[in-house]
Amino acid sequence: MRFTYVSTGQPGAMPDTSVLSSAIQADEKIFPHPPRGRYYVVDAGYPNRPGYLAPYKGERYHMPEWHRGMKPKTPKEEFNRVHSSIRNVIERCFGVLKMKWQILYNMPSYSMTKQKKIVAAPMVVHNFIREHRTKDLDFARFDRDPDFVPTILKRYNKFATVTDESTTMQNTPTMDAFRDELATALALAWN
Repeated sequence: MRFTYVSTGQPGAMPDTSVLSSAIQADEKIFPHPPRGRYYVVDAGYPNRPGYLAPYKGERYHMPEWHRGMKPKTPKEEFNRVHSSIRNVIERCFGVLKMKWQILYNMPSYSMTKQKKIVAAPMVVHNFIREHRTKDLDFARFDRDPDFVPTILKRYNKFATVTDESTTMQNTPTMDAFRDELATALALAWN
């Protein structure tokens, strides 16, 4: 539950895929691309491309469905169940960040330079707490319950931005084949 890279300065309503493309272009030399044969787990708004493993679209996905006792019926559903479990760690990381530093929900009208620092500073403190195993009540709550993800406090709902997270970028056939092989292997291990 640590941050490895931060890109600040994009509008809050910008789709995730645009933020990623912007970050890769802006920080081309230092962006932490996954090593060959590895990948980042991304949500369904991203294309399934080398280095970025997306879930199957149109298949059951979210964690609550699996916790209600629903069992995967197909290899694609099993893959999405495992993918969802991994992505839950990412959601938990952002959840504890926003729970601890609620200024991130409603950024004051500071200059863009100051806003960028306000976004980056809690992430640095977040990583420091995790790396040094400092006793922290909020992290302890997340560590006790691996499925806990806080919800946005009602008073901040008006600041939550919903964006269209779909992308027009196409999946890469080799990455789709890799995902299919992985789904089959998971299904075989699951049976």
